[in-house]
Amino acid sequence: MKKILVTGATGQLGSELKVLSRTCSQFEWIFADRTQVSLDNLEVLQNQLEAIHPNIILNCGAYTAVDKAETEHDLADKINHLAVAIIAQYAKDNAVKLIHISTDYVFDGTSSVALTEEAITQPINVYGASKRAGELACLEANPDAIIIRTSWVYSRFGNNFVKTMQRLLQERESISVVNDQIGSPTYAADLAQAMMTIVTAPEWIPGIYNYSNEGEISWYEFALTIKEIGGYTCEVNGIPSSAYPTPAKRPAFSLLDKSKIKRVYGVSVPEYKESLAVCLKSKV
Repeated sequence: MKKILVTGATGQLGSELKVLSRTCSQFEWIFADRTQVSLDNLEVLQNQLEAIHPNIILNCGAYTAVDKAETEHDLADKINHLAVAIIAQYAKDNAVKLIHISTDYVFDGTSSVALTEEAITQPINVYGASKRAGELACLEANPDAIIIRTSWVYSRFGNNFVKTMQRLLQERESISVVNDQIGSPTYAADLAQAMMTIVTAPEWIPGIYNYSNEGEISWYEFALTIKEIGGYTCEVNGIPSSAYPTPAKRPAFSLLDKSKIKRVYGVSVPEYKESLAVCLKSKV
Protein backbone atom coordinates (compact mmCIF):
# COMPACT_ATOMS: atom_id res chain seq x y z
CA MET A 1 0.00 0.00 0.00
CA LYS A 2 1.39 3.39 -1.02
CA LYS A 3 1.98 5.88 1.76
CA ILE A 4 0.94 9.53 1.35
CA LEU A 5 2.57 12.14 3.57
CA VAL A 6 0.61 15.38 4.01
CA THR A 7 2.62 18.25 5.52
CA GLY A 8 0.81 21.15 7.16
CA ALA A 9 -1.88 18.67 8.21
CA THR A 10 -3.65 21.08 10.57
CA GLY A 11 -4.04 23.83 7.94
CA GLN A 12 -7.07 24.36 5.73
CA LEU A 13 -5.92 22.17 2.84
CA GLY A 14 -4.43 19.50 5.12
CA SER A 15 -7.70 19.34 7.05
CA GLU A 16 -9.73 18.93 3.85
CA LEU A 17 -7.35 16.19 2.67
CA LYS A 18 -7.92 14.43 5.99
CA VAL A 19 -11.68 14.46 5.31
CA LEU A 20 -11.10 13.23 1.75
CA SER A 21 -8.74 10.47 2.93
CA ARG A 22 -11.70 8.61 4.45
CA THR A 23 -12.82 7.74 0.93
CA CYS A 24 -9.29 6.96 -0.31
CA SER A 25 -8.48 3.87 1.76
CA GLN A 26 -6.26 2.45 -1.00
CA PHE A 27 -3.51 4.62 0.53
CA GLU A 28 -1.87 4.74 3.94
CA TRP A 29 -2.11 8.35 5.08
CA ILE A 30 0.33 10.19 7.34
CA PHE A 31 -0.92 13.63 8.42
CA ALA A 32 2.10 15.44 9.81
CA ASP A 33 1.93 18.61 11.86
CA ARG A 34 4.91 20.90 12.45
CA THR A 35 6.37 18.63 15.14
CA GLN A 36 6.42 15.57 12.88
CA VAL A 37 7.66 17.40 9.78
CA SER A 38 9.43 20.55 10.93
CA LEU A 39 9.62 22.93 7.99
CA ASP A 40 11.20 25.53 10.28
CA ASN A 41 13.98 23.18 11.46
CA LEU A 42 16.10 22.29 8.46
CA GLU A 43 18.55 20.25 10.57
CA VAL A 44 15.95 17.58 11.39
CA LEU A 45 13.72 17.72 8.29
CA GLN A 46 15.69 15.19 6.21
CA ASN A 47 15.70 12.64 9.05
CA GLN A 48 11.98 13.13 9.61
CA LEU A 49 11.24 12.41 5.95
CA GLU A 50 13.45 9.33 6.00
CA ALA A 51 11.70 8.03 9.13
CA ILE A 52 8.26 8.36 7.49
CA HIS A 53 9.49 6.98 4.14
CA PRO A 54 6.48 8.06 2.02
CA ASN A 55 5.73 7.18 -1.61
CA ILE A 56 3.90 10.45 -2.24
CA ILE A 57 4.32 13.85 -0.55
CA LEU A 58 1.60 16.50 -0.62
CA ASN A 59 3.41 19.58 0.66
CA CYS A 60 0.63 21.77 2.05
CA GLY A 61 2.72 23.28 4.85
CA ALA A 62 3.74 26.90 4.41
CA TYR A 63 4.35 30.21 6.13
CA THR A 64 1.20 32.11 5.10
CA ALA A 65 1.10 35.18 7.38
CA VAL A 66 1.43 37.60 4.47
CA ASP A 67 1.77 40.83 6.49
CA LYS A 68 3.93 39.32 9.23
CA ALA A 69 6.33 38.01 6.58
CA GLU A 70 7.40 41.59 5.89
CA THR A 71 9.28 41.54 9.20
CA GLU A 72 9.84 37.76 9.51
CA HIS A 73 11.48 37.27 6.12
CA ASP A 74 14.06 34.77 7.37
CA LEU A 75 11.38 32.49 8.80
CA ALA A 76 9.18 32.83 5.69
CA ASP A 77 12.18 31.99 3.49
CA LYS A 78 13.15 29.01 5.63
CA ILE A 79 9.67 27.43 5.49
CA ASN A 80 8.58 28.45 1.98
CA HIS A 81 11.94 28.09 0.20
CA LEU A 82 14.74 26.24 2.00
CA ALA A 83 12.52 23.49 3.45
CA VAL A 84 10.93 23.00 0.02
CA ALA A 85 14.39 22.46 -1.49
CA ILE A 86 15.09 19.70 1.06
CA ILE A 87 11.71 18.03 0.44
CA ALA A 88 12.14 18.22 -3.34
CA GLN A 89 15.66 16.75 -3.16
CA TYR A 90 14.45 13.96 -0.87
CA ALA A 91 11.61 13.19 -3.31
CA LYS A 92 14.04 13.12 -6.26
CA ASP A 93 16.56 10.87 -4.48
CA ASN A 94 13.90 8.41 -3.33
CA ALA A 95 11.62 8.34 -6.41
CA VAL A 96 8.81 9.94 -4.37
CA LYS A 97 6.01 11.79 -6.16
CA LEU A 98 5.74 15.38 -4.91
CA ILE A 99 2.89 17.89 -5.19
CA HIS A 100 3.91 21.27 -3.80
CA ILE A 101 1.34 24.04 -3.21
CA SER A 102 2.19 27.58 -4.28
CA THR A 103 0.31 30.85 -4.67
CA ASP A 104 -0.98 33.58 -6.98
CA TYR A 105 1.22 35.97 -4.96
CA VAL A 106 4.18 35.05 -7.17
CA PHE A 107 2.67 37.59 -9.63
CA ASP A 108 2.83 41.39 -9.45
CA GLY A 109 -0.85 41.96 -10.25
CA THR A 110 -0.37 44.12 -13.36
CA SER A 111 -1.98 41.67 -15.80
CA SER A 112 -5.51 42.21 -17.09
CA VAL A 113 -6.01 38.68 -18.43
CA ALA A 114 -6.12 35.37 -16.56
CA LEU A 115 -2.58 34.25 -15.75
CA THR A 116 -1.25 31.08 -17.31
CA GLU A 117 1.51 28.94 -15.79
CA GLU A 118 3.99 30.62 -18.18
CA ALA A 119 3.15 34.18 -17.12
CA ILE A 120 6.10 36.21 -15.82
CA THR A 121 6.49 36.06 -12.05
CA GLN A 122 7.41 39.18 -10.12
CA PRO A 123 6.37 39.06 -6.45
CA ILE A 124 5.62 42.38 -4.73
CA ASN A 125 5.84 41.17 -1.13
CA VAL A 126 8.11 39.01 1.02
CA TYR A 127 5.62 36.14 1.21
CA GLY A 128 5.30 36.00 -2.58
CA ALA A 129 9.08 36.17 -3.02
CA SER A 130 9.59 33.29 -0.56
CA LYS A 131 6.99 31.18 -2.38
CA ARG A 132 8.55 31.92 -5.79
CA ALA A 133 12.00 30.98 -4.42
CA GLY A 134 10.41 27.73 -3.22
CA GLU A 135 9.00 27.02 -6.69
CA LEU A 136 12.39 27.54 -8.32
CA ALA A 137 14.19 25.42 -5.71
CA CYS A 138 11.59 22.66 -6.09
CA LEU A 139 11.90 22.47 -9.88
CA GLU A 140 15.68 22.73 -9.81
CA ALA A 141 16.06 19.87 -7.31
CA ASN A 142 13.25 17.80 -8.75
CA PRO A 143 12.02 18.39 -12.32
CA ASP A 144 9.51 15.55 -11.80
CA ALA A 145 7.60 17.53 -9.15
CA ILE A 146 4.17 19.06 -9.64
CA ILE A 147 3.51 22.58 -8.35
CA ILE A 148 -0.07 23.83 -7.99
CA ARG A 149 -0.57 27.58 -7.71
CA THR A 150 -3.78 28.54 -5.97
CA SER A 151 -5.45 31.69 -4.64
CA TRP A 152 -7.74 33.05 -1.91
CA VAL A 153 -8.05 29.71 -0.10
CA TYR A 154 -10.92 29.20 2.34
CA SER A 155 -12.61 26.25 4.03
CA ARG A 156 -14.67 25.30 7.08
CA PHE A 157 -11.36 24.89 8.96
CA GLY A 158 -8.92 27.45 10.36
CA ASN A 159 -9.01 31.21 9.86
CA ASN A 160 -9.95 32.60 6.47
CA PHE A 161 -11.85 35.38 4.71
CA VAL A 162 -15.16 33.51 4.57
CA LYS A 163 -15.23 32.80 8.31
CA THR A 164 -14.16 36.37 9.12
CA MET A 165 -16.92 37.76 6.89
CA GLN A 166 -19.53 35.47 8.46
CA ARG A 167 -18.59 36.77 11.90
CA LEU A 168 -18.49 40.45 10.88
CA LEU A 169 -21.75 40.22 8.91
CA GLN A 170 -23.45 39.00 12.07
CA GLU A 171 -21.77 41.43 14.48
CA ARG A 172 -21.90 44.73 12.56
CA GLU A 173 -24.39 46.93 10.76
CA SER A 174 -21.94 47.76 7.99
CA ILE A 175 -18.48 46.63 6.82
CA SER A 176 -16.03 47.80 4.17
CA VAL A 177 -14.18 45.42 1.84
CA VAL A 178 -11.58 46.20 -0.85
CA ASN A 179 -13.03 46.23 -4.36
CA ASP A 180 -9.91 46.70 -6.50
CA GLN A 181 -8.14 43.35 -6.00
CA ILE A 182 -9.38 40.85 -8.58
CA GLY A 183 -9.02 37.07 -8.59
CA SER A 184 -10.95 33.96 -7.70
CA PRO A 185 -11.41 32.12 -4.40
CA THR A 186 -10.47 28.47 -3.87
CA TYR A 187 -12.51 26.13 -1.71
CA ALA A 188 -9.83 23.94 -0.10
CA ALA A 189 -12.04 20.83 -0.45
CA ASP A 190 -12.08 21.33 -4.24
CA LEU A 191 -8.30 21.74 -4.33
CA ALA A 192 -7.89 18.57 -2.23
CA GLN A 193 -10.06 16.71 -4.75
CA ALA A 194 -7.99 18.07 -7.64
CA MET A 195 -4.80 16.84 -5.93
CA MET A 196 -6.25 13.35 -5.54
CA THR A 197 -7.32 13.36 -9.21
CA ILE A 198 -3.65 13.93 -10.05
CA VAL A 199 -2.34 11.35 -7.56
CA THR A 200 -4.65 8.65 -8.93
CA ALA A 201 -4.22 9.55 -12.63
CA PRO A 202 -2.71 6.84 -14.87
CA GLU A 203 0.15 9.14 -15.90
CA TRP A 204 2.24 11.57 -13.82
CA ILE A 205 2.87 14.72 -15.86
CA PRO A 206 5.14 17.11 -13.94
CA GLY A 207 5.22 20.89 -14.08
CA ILE A 208 3.31 23.91 -12.79
CA TYR A 209 -0.50 23.95 -12.75
CA ASN A 210 -3.06 26.57 -11.67
CA TYR A 211 -6.14 25.81 -9.60
CA SER A 212 -8.85 28.06 -8.18
CA ASN A 213 -12.61 28.06 -8.55
CA GLU A 214 -14.23 29.61 -11.63
CA GLY A 215 -15.21 33.26 -11.54
CA GLU A 216 -13.55 36.68 -11.74
CA ILE A 217 -14.42 38.75 -8.69
CA SER A 218 -13.13 41.25 -6.14
CA TRP A 219 -12.99 40.62 -2.39
CA TYR A 220 -15.96 43.01 -2.16
CA GLU A 221 -18.00 40.86 -4.56
CA PHE A 222 -16.93 37.77 -2.61
CA ALA A 223 -18.23 39.38 0.60
CA LEU A 224 -21.53 40.26 -1.13
CA THR A 225 -21.93 36.62 -2.20
CA ILE A 226 -21.27 35.42 1.38
CA LYS A 227 -23.91 37.91 2.56
CA GLU A 228 -26.39 36.73 -0.08
CA ILE A 229 -25.97 32.97 0.53
CA GLY A 230 -25.85 33.42 4.30
CA GLY A 231 -28.92 35.68 4.36
CA TYR A 232 -27.20 38.45 6.34
CA THR A 233 -28.56 42.01 6.51
CA CYS A 234 -25.28 43.88 7.20
CA GLU A 235 -24.44 46.60 4.66
CA VAL A 236 -21.28 45.84 2.61
CA ASN A 237 -19.37 48.78 1.11
CA GLY A 238 -16.60 48.59 -1.47
CA ILE A 239 -13.42 50.57 -0.79
CA PRO A 240 -10.07 50.95 -2.63
CA SER A 241 -6.98 49.19 -1.27
CA SER A 242 -5.52 52.64 -0.53
CA ALA A 243 -8.20 53.07 2.15
CA TYR A 244 -7.10 49.86 3.87
CA PRO A 245 -3.28 49.95 3.99
CA THR A 246 -1.47 46.72 4.96
CA PRO A 247 2.25 46.05 5.62
CA ALA A 248 2.41 43.79 2.53
CA LYS A 249 1.24 44.91 -0.90
CA ARG A 250 -1.29 42.62 -2.60
CA PRO A 251 -1.49 41.93 -6.35
CA ALA A 252 -4.33 43.97 -7.87
CA PHE A 253 -5.10 41.22 -10.39
CA SER A 254 -4.23 37.56 -9.89
CA LEU A 255 -6.91 35.57 -11.68
CA LEU A 256 -5.50 32.14 -12.60
CA ASP A 257 -6.10 30.42 -15.93
CA LYS A 258 -7.11 26.80 -15.16
CA SER A 259 -7.18 25.41 -18.70
CA LYS A 260 -3.96 23.37 -18.32
CA ILE A 261 -5.04 21.34 -15.27
CA LYS A 262 -8.42 20.71 -16.94
CA ARG A 263 -6.80 19.61 -20.20
CA VAL A 264 -3.95 17.49 -18.80
CA TYR A 265 -5.68 15.84 -15.83
CA GLY A 266 -9.38 16.30 -16.60
CA VAL A 267 -9.79 18.12 -13.28
CA SER A 268 -13.24 19.62 -12.78
CA VAL A 269 -13.31 23.22 -11.56
CA PRO A 270 -16.59 24.25 -9.87
CA GLU A 271 -17.94 27.79 -10.06
CA TYR A 272 -17.07 29.77 -6.93
CA LYS A 273 -20.67 30.43 -5.81
CA GLU A 274 -21.48 26.73 -6.01
CA SER A 275 -18.46 25.80 -3.85
CA LEU A 276 -19.10 28.63 -1.39
CA ALA A 277 -22.65 27.38 -0.85
CA VAL A 278 -21.30 23.86 -0.16
CA CYS A 279 -18.76 25.23 2.34
CA LEU A 280 -21.30 27.38 4.18
CA LYS A 281 -23.51 24.31 4.69
CA SER A 282 -20.62 22.11 5.86
CA LYS A 283 -19.98 21.43 9.52
CA VAL A 284 -16.51 20.90 10.98
